[in-house]
Amino acid sequence: MCDDLIIAPSILAADFSKIGEEVVKVDEAGADWIHLDVMDGHFVPNLTFGPPLIKSLRSLTKKIFDTHLMVSNPDDLLEDYVIAGSDIITVHVEACPNLSQTLGCIRELGSKVGVALKPETPVSELENVLDYLDLILVMTVNPGFGGQGFIPEMLDKVSAARALIGDRPTTIQVDGGISIETAKRVTSAGANALVAGSAIFNHGPYSENIAAIRTASC
Repeated sequence: MCDDLIIAPSILAADFSKIGEEVVKVDEAGADWIHLDVMDGHFVPNLTFGPPLIKSLRSLTKKIFDTHLMVSNPDDLLEDYVIAGSDIITVHVEACPNLSQTLGCIRELGSKVGVALKPETPVSELENVLDYLDLILVMTVNPGFGGQGFIPEMLDKVSAARALIGDRPTTIQVDGGISIETAKRVTSAGANALVAGSAIFNHGPYSENIAAIRTASC
């Protein structure tokens, strides 16, 4: 998984008093994508940011904006997030009463399509929409807060997602508790995109932290 490994720093763990500078720093430090965790205070208990912030950051980097919508009403918001500059939009299967319709709308709006699964949701929920997907996001923590501990039982789900996609070029992304200690475990299970927050932003030079996760993944 090393040749195509994607590391996506989550700005949820960045210093929001200088968020623009933080995005530029992780871009220059070797990030492949920028991960944007959108929380509405309803689908998950926390509240983060929306399209205006994403739009304000868009001109600062050419890196892919990987937007994870942890919201209860994604269908009402998709266009706003595409206009703001999201290259990938990931919605939660648990929040979409008509998942295929939601995914089709994302595609029609011009963004790549992702689906996220909470820890308790099986990958079998995606069997009927696999051909719609560019990305499957396996949550290895319960969504809603940064800095949580990795749930090791989710490694089997990562492997199941990898098996489920067959020969499709779908990205298998993992978010939650990613560090130099857990990176190899998730890539060995089949992930090729890692979202990391605290492990990148909370200590030391960002370039060294990104490089350490990339090395540990191989």
